[in-house]
Amino acid sequence: MYDPFAVALLALEAQKVVELRLMKLAWGGAEGCAEAQQMVSEKVSAFVEASGTLMTGGSPDTVVARYRERVAANTKRLTAA
Repeated sequence: MYDPFAVALLALEAQKVVELRLMKLAWGGAEGCAEAQQMVSEKVSAFVEASGTLMTGGSPDTVVARYRERVAANTKRLTAA
């Protein structure tokens, strides 16, 4: 099974990344373009990793934990001055 609390935290944490990315994309320019490309690349990579984890017998909790790590890294990167 999965931990619904961890899933709820992931949803809340991801909202902050969505906000930060939308702000960066709205400013546009080279940074906005680079962020859009990185966002798509990260999503494809995360999907492939999650699929592989589940296909090799990993648990949904493992997938959620890894997504939370990625979200935390993006929050840190996007809030850096």
